[in-house]
Amino acid sequence: MFAEIKGLNEECGIFGVFGHPDAAQLTYYGLHSLQHRGQEGTGIVVSDGKQLNIRKGLGLVTEVFQEEDLSHLEGHVAIGHVRYSTSGGGGYENVQPLLFRSQNGSMALAHNGNLVNANALKHQLEVGGSIFQTTSDTEVLAHLIRRSGYITFEERVKNALSMLKGAYAFLVMTEDQLMAALDPLGMRPLSLGKMDGAWVIASETCAFDVVGAEYIREIEPGELVIIDQDGLRSLPFSSPMDRAICTMEYVYFARPDSNVDQINIHGARKRLGKQLAKEAYVDADVVTGVPDSSISAAIGFAEEAGIPYELGLIKNRYVGRTFIQPSQEMREKGVKMKLSPVRGIVEGKRVVMVDDSIVRGTTSRRIVRMLREAGAKEVHVRISSPPITSPCYYGIDTSTSAELIAANHSVEEIREMIGADSLSYLSVDGMLEAIGRPNTAKNCGQCLACFTGNYPTEIYDDTVLPHERVAVTRGQRSK
Repeated sequence: MFAEIKGLNEECGIFGVFGHPDAAQLTYYGLHSLQHRGQEGTGIVVSDGKQLNIRKGLGLVTEVFQEEDLSHLEGHVAIGHVRYSTSGGGGYENVQPLLFRSQNGSMALAHNGNLVNANALKHQLEVGGSIFQTTSDTEVLAHLIRRSGYITFEERVKNALSMLKGAYAFLVMTEDQLMAALDPLGMRPLSLGKMDGAWVIASETCAFDVVGAEYIREIEPGELVIIDQDGLRSLPFSSPMDRAICTMEYVYFARPDSNVDQINIHGARKRLGKQLAKEAYVDADVVTGVPDSSISAAIGFAEEAGIPYELGLIKNRYVGRTFIQPSQEMREKGVKMKLSPVRGIVEGKRVVMVDDSIVRGTTSRRIVRMLREAGAKEVHVRISSPPITSPCYYGIDTSTSAELIAANHSVEEIREMIGADSLSYLSVDGMLEAIGRPNTAKNCGQCLACFTGNYPTEIYDDTVLPHERVAVTRGQRSK
């Protein structure tokens, strides 16, 4: 389902190329494949070895870039970005990549994630004389790099990265270098590929398939990759830590044809559905999934339960961005614009509706109602993840408990609110087992904060609303 009515949005996707004569064009195609990670704005910065040129704007990749724009972006190095605003809000000035020019050379940044100590760092930098041009936490890294006392650019970048806390995958670009960095916990996906002698870096491996690049490996947590005319080098900027990749990448965010940390997304979601059927079987006539992110889980549920899978819900793929609205009222109206029940499939049937998550409950309530209006005799809702009970501070737009229906209501209360005949969620252990990271060791390799309230990093007071602070402190895991 489209993120704007789903109520759960990832911050962005990044893509970079070094050593290809058509770097900007490749980046365009790479960003198009990552469009699901952000639809608010997009941009590309390219270098011909002497200067950086930028083109960015509000809108989708195909809306911002025309053939003429790409023809003017000449060079062999490029980075690009698609954005959904969380930290810093919207506006043209926050569309990335961010480009900074100085007498000592230019620098561009693209960032996926959210820095939990951004406000504290901004305050320190402003006291020291820095002036910020945007409200995005991404700009913090640029100021830290420029103000670092180290001699070489590489050392300044390493020093700046070591001061950041939170979830981040960064691309840093100069006239003749491309750098990639992943936070010490590896909370965001970031992969390295190669094509025709050029290096490619992307948030998801589906971008490699689109441009014809070969997957090489994952960028490691706490690793800084440096690519220039001498080749590729790798430097650690942090001590090794247990990985805590965002679990919602597997449940919802990533494209089904991507591999995240070498686990295929479609396969993981199908296993989530199978596990859900084992834990919460219900006798029914048909299984359907909420398009698109829940289709894989619905297929898995149907196979395990021995119930036919059918397309009981169809997504309208031709509704424009006009309907992207932040208000609850517009979200409710948007559901009918995006989805339609197939009466011939659900009429007179006991329907299992599989979805990947319930955030506010608005979408689930409207879909259940639509299925009943289409003649469904019973509607049983099955969710292929545990209840989302805690806010996320790492780049997903659920920053308060008030937004989360499961933080304030029991499963039975939620069932009544959405109008379902029954409602069941997948267990945490079942989810980890299905993804391929069984919870048998001290660390499962996943961030589970939105499900458990245990945060893998320190959460700073100035990133949390006052009424949330007690809960966050109680759930917080020490560094």
